[in-house]
Amino acid sequence: MEKLPKIALPFIIVAIVLVVLISKSAVTIDSGQAGVLFKTFGKGVVTDEPPMGEGFHLVAPWNKVFVYEVRQQELFEKMKVLSSNGLEIQIDASAWYEPVYNELGNLHQSLGQGYLQRVIQPAIRSAARSVIGRYTPDDLYSTKRDAIQVEIFEETKKILDKQYVQLNEVLVRDVTLPPTIKEAIERKLKQEQESLEYEFRLVTAAKEAEKVIIEAQGKADANRILSASLTDKILQDKGIEATIKLSESPNSKVIVIGSGDSGMPIILGNQ
Repeated sequence: MEKLPKIALPFIIVAIVLVVLISKSAVTIDSGQAGVLFKTFGKGVVTDEPPMGEGFHLVAPWNKVFVYEVRQQELFEKMKVLSSNGLEIQIDASAWYEPVYNELGNLHQSLGQGYLQRVIQPAIRSAARSVIGRYTPDDLYSTKRDAIQVEIFEETKKILDKQYVQLNEVLVRDVTLPPTIKEAIERKLKQEQESLEYEFRLVTAAKEAEKVIIEAQGKADANRILSASLTDKILQDKGIEATIKLSESPNSKVIVIGSGDSGMPIILGNQ
């Protein structure tokens, strides 16, 4: 330093100060993030301007930038709640959420970077307790799970819409019932299935019996109609036709020796 001209020393000091100021003023926003500007000597959190987007930014060294993740994030929750009949149920759920981008300043001002613990977790827990409390363990174990999932989503969303947070989905991943309750429900479902199978067999057997009766009735009606149409005259004509055909057969010898009581010929021989 002693060898440098005294006139250059102030410039060096200024340069060092500028480098330090620039390094403290430079802010880089990574992909999937956004920044909220806080003006120390101004009005504080900037809420009337869009957040700072991705990339390199220069801000006054006395101001601050708070960086937020603005991509969709996932919250896993394991909760113990009570069913409508007072039984303790464990619910494993997850929520997909993200901050409302254009409201990031308001989010920072009202809730701060800990908004997950301050509002999202309490909201989903409250909604889960409220919804599960309307249903029995049977409903949770069987067909109502999708409906319960939708109701938890809708109730949580109502709360978060007022808190500058966007809820995209709520997934109920698992429902754990007390072992004794689970076994009782499984036995009940098995009995119901067996009962349905038995009813199906009864219906099938009844249809088969009905089919047999209809077929028998049809045959009986056909025989009755045929019997009614066979008069003595028709039977006699049919007998004469048969007798003529037999007499014309080269393999038979036919001797007509008179007639029977009904007037039909009597055939002898037939070697």
